This record gives sequence, structure tokens and C-alpha cells, in this order.
Amino acid sequence: MPVTATRRGKPMTTQVTNIRRMIITVMVTTTPTAIITMNMAVMIISTAIPMLMSVDKRSRRCAARATAGPGKDIAAGSNALPNAEAVSLYRLLTWLSPSFPVGAFSYSSGIEWAVESGDITDASSLQAWLDAMLTIGSGFCDGVFLAQTHRAASGGEEAALNRIAELACAFAPSRERHLETTAQGKAFIDIARAAWSSPSLDRLVGCCSSPIPYPVAVGVVSAAHRLPLAPTLHAFLHAVISNWISAATRLVPLGQTDAQHVLARLEPAVVETANRILEASLEELGSATFRADLASLRHEAQYTRLFRS
Repeated sequence: MPVTATRRGKPMTTQVTNIRRMIITVMVTTTPTAIITMNMAVMIISTAIPMLMSVDKRSRRCAARATAGPGKDIAAGSNALPNAEAVSLYRLLTWLSPSFPVGAFSYSSGIEWAVESGDITDASSLQAWLDAMLTIGSGFCDGVFLAQTHRAASGGEEAALNRIAELACAFAPSRERHLETTAQGKAFIDIARAAWSSPSLDRLVGCCSSPIPYPVAVGVVSAAHRLPLAPTLHAFLHAVISNWISAATRLVPLGQTDAQHVLARLEPAVVETANRILEASLEELGSATFRADLASLRHEAQYTRLFRS
């Protein structure tokens, strides 16, 4: 049997041999009944020790994989994700989860006014509204800012990174939308720096002289941690759409099934918009969702409000 684990500095196979010798010595001086008991003990030990050694080997392999870090893959089964991909997926699921504390639940991006004015009344009208916001409105623009930020940060273009952050702030069409994007951006940066500290992240944040909008913050953090751009962008757009639908679910109101129908039907638009964003430049920024911009302006003076935007 190969030596695969140790205990107190001795190979497990050596310990098994020693135990067997002790049992045989005792058997020479014991009664027949005791000998039967000893034989059973030998059989149990002979079966259990190899099992424990196998478990110990798997445990050490898992521990090595967990501490290897991004880019240092450990050999595993054919169905296992490479370590770098697993780390990237874990962080994206965490950072762009509805439970990540950036305060996204308190903003509706003007949807609250759209519901009160009668522009959004059911799942169908909500889908049409969100499709426009995503493809020709703030969704597309924020995606471009994220992609350009990620590329500038990854390439060490500090001056370009600062210009992108300033431009993203200037694109907010109202005071409330400016508050929404900069407050979430600050919270995202602060939590990422506290829980996933990185010298490169601190350096990139220091390059920005203006408040950091939310899409820029996601681009900076993902680049600092070397997360690929494409999955980061898709996860970001999914998070934005999900937050809009969550706000509408409470405002219209919608049932949970209707909300999931809207999310499912917007899937092709998210995929197409993400692909278009990856090919776009800053010169292609633009929005044609005038009604949504008007909603964010009028929300500031709305008499009763549940949301901050």
C-alpha cells in the first residue's frame, strides 16, 4: 500500500503494521473468545484505514486547490472548472448579486414615475420599457462605460480611466440618476476594497479625480482582479435588468412568475446588447430614451415615492 498520509510524523501504513503486531502479541496470551474479538478488530482496521487515507488525500487536494489562487490550476476531475475560472465566477456571482450591499434596491431609475404616469401597467409594457432602456438607453451607455473602463484599467491607461469616469458622471440625465450611479459606485468600491483588498485596485481608484459611477466601479474592480471582460459585462447587464424588474414588481405590482417571464424574454436583448457593447467605442455613446430621461427628472418632484430615483 503506498504511503499517502501521515499522523504525528509517521506514515499511516507503518502505524497499521504496528497495530497489527500489538494485536497478535495480545492474541497469544488470550482466550479463544478474545481471539475471535481480536480477529474482528484486525478486519475492521484493515478496511477502515485505507478509507481514511483516501479521504485524507482528497481533503488535502481540495485544500491545495482552494489556496492556489487565480491562474494556478490544480489537477482535478475532467468536469471541474479551472481554478481561475472558478474564482472569476465566484466573484462575479458575489459582486453582482442582489444581496451585494450597494443599495441598488432603493433605486428605480425613473420606473416609479413611469408606473404612476401609466406608461408601465403590466408585464408587457414593462418589457417594452426595459428593452428600450437596455438597447438604446442607459443600459447600453453604462455597458460601454464598463467595457472601456475595463480596457483602460487593464492596459494601465490612467489618464483615459479618469476621463471615462468624468464622462460617465456627465451622462447622468438628472440629479437623482447622478446620485444613483455615484452612490452605488462608491459602495461597490468600498466593499470590494474592504473584502477583496488589492494594491492594483487602490492605484486605479486613485487615478479618478471625480466620483466613480457604478459601471466604472465594476470595470475597475473586475480589471484589478483580472476578471475577463465579456462575462463581467453579461453579469452586469443581468444585474441591472434584474434590479429594474425588482422595482417594477413592487410598483406595478407584478407577480413573481410575470417578473421571471419578463427576465426570460429580455434574454436575447441582453445577449445582443452585450455583443454590440464589446464592439463599441466611446464615440458611439448615445441615448434615445427621452421618456425614461423625463421620468427620472419628474421623479424628483413626485408627491409620494418609495424609491430614491
